[in-house]
Formats: sequence, C-alpha cells, structure tokens
Amino acid sequence: MSQPRRGPQLNFTKMHGLGNDFMVVDAISQPFRLRTDMIRELANRNFGIGFDQLLVVEPPGLPDVDFRYRIFNSDGSEVEQCGNGARCFARFVRDQRLTNKKVIRVQTAKGVIELRMGKGGMVTVDMGVPELNPPAIPFAADRRKDVYTVEVGDETVELSAISMGNPHGVLLVDDVDTAPVLELGPKLESHPRFPARANIGFLQVVDRSHVRLRVYERGAGETLACGSGACAAVVAGRLRGLLDARVELELRGGKLVIEWQGEGAPVMMEGFATTVFEGQLRLPGDAGPRRRRGGSQNKNPRGRQQATARR
Repeated sequence: MSQPRRGPQLNFTKMHGLGNDFMVVDAISQPFRLRTDMIRELANRNFGIGFDQLLVVEPPGLPDVDFRYRIFNSDGSEVEQCGNGARCFARFVRDQRLTNKKVIRVQTAKGVIELRMGKGGMVTVDMGVPELNPPAIPFAADRRKDVYTVEVGDETVELSAISMGNPHGVLLVDDVDTAPVLELGPKLESHPRFPARANIGFLQVVDRSHVRLRVYERGAGETLACGSGACAAVVAGRLRGLLDARVELELRGGKLVIEWQGEGAPVMMEGFATTVFEGQLRLPGDAGPRRRRGGSQNKNPRGRQQATARR
C-alpha cells in the first residue's frame, strides 16, 4: 500500500484572549497556503486543533506599518477585525522576535490599528474611530440613528448598529445569563439588514462604569469573549447615555477595560493575551490552492492533518 505524500510543516501557536481562542501563524518566516476547507478542519475541536479564529501574520503592504494582520473565522471566511486577536497578535510578534517595538502599527482589511505592549502582559489596542454611518457599517437604514427597530420573524427588537472595522449589532438586555443569545443571535447575524452579516452583542448595564456582555460572532457562533464586540457595546451604551467614558466590561472569559471619549475619538481596549502552546503541523501533500486529483491511501482517518505540540 502506498504511503500518503507528506506535505510541508507549518509552525503555529495556540493563544487566547479571555477564552476567545486562536491559532496564530507566522506567514513571514514560512509559506502559508491553507485552503478554506483546511481551515475548517483545523478549527474543528474534535478532529483538528480547535479555535474561534485563525490569525495570520504577514509582511506589511504599506510603508508606515509593521505587519499585515489577517483573520479567518472557524468556518473559513475571512473577516476584517478581531480585538482579542489583535492583543494576541501583539504578544505573538514580540514573543517570536519578529519585532522589539512596544508600539506596533498593524494593517488590517479595514485600516491601520495600533497595539501597545504594557507591563505584565497587558496590551492596549487603539481600535480606531467607530463607524456609525449605516452604508459604511454596512446596515440597511434610511438615516443614522442611535437605536434602530428591526423585525425578526414575529418579534421586534431594538439595537444599535456600529462598525469597529467589522459590523456589530448591540441589544440591551436585563440579564445576559437569561438573554436569548442562541435564539436571536443566528437570526440577527444573517439578517437582511446586515448585508455582510454581523456580530451580535447582548449588553447588560450594571452601572455607568460596569457592564456585562455576551456575543454571537459572525462565522463562529457564541464565543467566550469578543474584543471588537466589547468596543461596539460600550459605544452603543455611550450613544444611549448609559455609560461613562471608561468602562469595565465583563465577558464570560474575563474582563476588559474599554474607553471611548465620544464621537470622533478612537476606542481604546485594554486586556491580556495568553499563549497556550506552540506546535508543528504536518500538512497533507496537497496543501495549497490546487486540489490533488484521484483517490488517496492516507492512513490518517479522513485525511486529517497531523500535529505535535509543546507547551
């Protein structure tokens, strides 16, 4: 019986920001050619590595930035922004000695963000100025409002629509523990009024400087934390006049500090990033943009990738 053709080895790091977990790949020092179907396999928590998003570090495409930052959801779709991922990105490029800068400028699909390394693993991310204009979010509306009414089947909900480089809808709830996240989240994520789909946040205001949040993420489902969702939630609360400029935000995976001084100002996010383990992944021989023709005698069940890891 012929042996399967062995493909290239891919070094990776598993990280998380408040439980929002990532596979991080340096595509500067090694080639990266994963297909969408392979990303879905790697994201599978039973047969793969398991992650909410795949983060890819690439060389910059602009003269005034240090890196390009790409994000793929667990369903293989590429998205514009991820706040928890940005903090992990900052720690990764420092730990891997790709830079020794404490202030790192990073190119994303929606513009440039700035990452600042602090003491004890704390990372501050300048998430940029939130976009509130409906066509730019994108969100279907005749004019800008702080709160929109949206029909979901037989139900009517109120939400704020905001882009933090990626689209968000934020609903106010009395208690995040009993909020209909798994019922309303999927319906609103793919609602026609969000033509590019959206991350849906369920926000509970405890007091003016303390909130709780759950997020149903576009392409990933509910996650333990969502950094851009945390920023969007505080912007929504501020637009409604419910919150102060600096807010402690509690997610299921932990806490973030979000600061927004108001319209025209950037949203600042502070939090930790954690490295879980590093590993090497042996890709199948047909890894890359082209598929292999014919059958395979791969002994690895279902043609899964093989990985080794070190903590």
